[in-house]
Amino acid sequence: IVEEEAKSLPMELSEKGGVENNGFVQNEAFDDKETNTSSQEEMPKTCIVDVDPAATEELALKPYAGMPKEVLLKFSSQARYRVTREILFWLIIAAAIVLVCATIAIIALSPKCLDWWQASPIYQIYPRSFKDSNMDGNGDLKGIQEKLDHIMYLNIKTIWITSFYKSPLKDLGYGAEDFYDIDPMFGSMSDFENLLSAIHDRGLKVIMDLIPNHTSDKHRWFQLSRNRTGKYTDYYIWQDCTQAAGLVTPPNNWVSVFGNSSWQFDDVRKQCYFHQFGKDEPDLNFRSLAVQQEIHDIIKFWLGKGIDGFSFSALKFLLEATHLRDEPQVNKSQNSDSITAYSQLYHDYTTTQVGMHDIIRSFRQTMNQFSSEPGRYRFMGSDGHEDIEATMMYYGTTFIQEADFPFNFNLINMKNLSGNSIFEAVNLWMKNMPAGKWPNWAVGSPNAARISSRIGKEYVNVMNMLLLTLPGTPVTYYGEEIGMENIVSENVSEEHINSDPVVTFPEKSPMQWDGEVNAGFTEGNSSWLPVNSDYQSVNVEIQMTWSNSTLNLYRELTLLRNSELPIHRGWMCYVWNDSNVFVYVRELDGLDRVFMMVLNFGQESTIDLKAIVPSLPSEAIIRLSTNFSNAGKAVNTKLIKTEMGEGLVLEYKTAKPVHTMEAFQGNCFVAEKACYSSAFNLLYVNC
Repeated sequence: IVEEEAKSLPMELSEKGGVENNGFVQNEAFDDKETNTSSQEEMPKTCIVDVDPAATEELALKPYAGMPKEVLLKFSSQARYRVTREILFWLIIAAAIVLVCATIAIIALSPKCLDWWQASPIYQIYPRSFKDSNMDGNGDLKGIQEKLDHIMYLNIKTIWITSFYKSPLKDLGYGAEDFYDIDPMFGSMSDFENLLSAIHDRGLKVIMDLIPNHTSDKHRWFQLSRNRTGKYTDYYIWQDCTQAAGLVTPPNNWVSVFGNSSWQFDDVRKQCYFHQFGKDEPDLNFRSLAVQQEIHDIIKFWLGKGIDGFSFSALKFLLEATHLRDEPQVNKSQNSDSITAYSQLYHDYTTTQVGMHDIIRSFRQTMNQFSSEPGRYRFMGSDGHEDIEATMMYYGTTFIQEADFPFNFNLINMKNLSGNSIFEAVNLWMKNMPAGKWPNWAVGSPNAARISSRIGKEYVNVMNMLLLTLPGTPVTYYGEEIGMENIVSENVSEEHINSDPVVTFPEKSPMQWDGEVNAGFTEGNSSWLPVNSDYQSVNVEIQMTWSNSTLNLYRELTLLRNSELPIHRGWMCYVWNDSNVFVYVRELDGLDRVFMMVLNFGQESTIDLKAIVPSLPSEAIIRLSTNFSNAGKAVNTKLIKTEMGEGLVLEYKTAKPVHTMEAFQGNCFVAEKACYSSAFNLLYVNC
């Protein structure tokens, strides 16, 4: 019945003559009507429907899923859809523009991120004394690899390994026999590659020594030079000299660092060669371009291996005056024939000659070739200089880079210890450092007595607190984190080991790991130097269990340095110094949290800091103390008492930091300036 009604509907509409088909399919009944009109009368006159054309059109054009393109286009052109679409489009464009502009603004306003050599302390290892892995009594590269977890425990990310080139091991091994090989005492090249891989796997960086000034007399270059072989003839500094009755008359009065004439007669070449250090360490001739290229090739070799930087030593000795004049005497009335000590001459012609810094800059340029890869900047450090102005020249200039920093030994070279002397050592570096450069500090080295032996056990913790709260990169010599002392023994000089001249080794005793035999340094019967007799109470294992130990304080200080922006990269302002205490603050623009260090380097002292800094709050919290039991306590800033060797890290909040006060303008320094935005929790540069 339904089918019949559907068929009759178009016929009825057609007969009315007023309704268009509107998309209904014409059926067979309509065709029959035209060909056979006689059948019309037989069809029933029923199911007459009055259809509204507008309603039919609206029903037909209603959107539905899967509609064809033609229907979709009809809707997309309607205002309600077109306007909505355009609004969304322009909103997306505007959001993209805002996002790009915000990104550019953040990048433009953000301070330079601290590089890896700025962000972490550096841990210096003398490899022969760190850990023995093969029971021969000598520390080695595998031993360092075994103890990398200790470096991680200290929250340190950079390791500095002193010289381990193949060498006769005289003068600390600084006279290399082969710059391209590892001394068998320390292992093989494979051992080094494994160590390097293990270091990088832990996210650590490694720096190694390079002493380009001289080689060992066993070096292949020297053997070829003494025989006048090809280009090697002039690789060293040779001069004619006379020898009669076993006595040599040198070309001039130049004296070596170790004393006596710096000229040594060679029986093979029948000339004298020049040596700034030991007679078995001839100086290279850096006026030869071939020699300079050899050093560049050595740099490329080790950077190609994957090391992260070099510490260059003895750079001031690279060039000597060509005129060979006698150097001036300190005491002009002294008989010139009696001059044998290095300190008896002014070394105007054998150090810091014109052209030396050009050579150093060329080293930097070679290293920069390996620094283009993101995250792989290659660090360059240099040794310091007794003259502060000459030392600062190693930073380079605004436009020409040299070392990232010359190593700073001011805190080691102090003649006496007091709050004033500490201030003077710190201020000397900060006020002379070129603007925009990065400072560094060291309190121990392979060439200086340990803190405990140099200034006393009671000052070990406060010296570490100073080291790790000053601005810049701290350098820690192995063992200082547990307060090791020099060894006291008659058999600890190179004379008794295998070296000439005599250089004592008390600060190079084996690392004290635990209370077992040989302090856990070696499982062999003996070590190359005696272990300090205090190893059962001063070692890593036992100090890890003591809450108030030197080791745990060191670790807490590195955590504080890494986690607190004011200490990491903020301002430093001197607040007070006297014969007993040195007081300074670390602040960051935009951050109301301030850290004040009160460090005692003398006798018991009481100080009224509120009188010195009137804006100081009446109370401050002890964030860290050399006496752990004081941590977390509140102190009255009008009455801060410290015992001998005690150090306090105070924390307080203020709206008026010290570096903004006119009274302290000349006492404040900042490197890599940054400001903090609490609203966005980010750093920016335009304060």
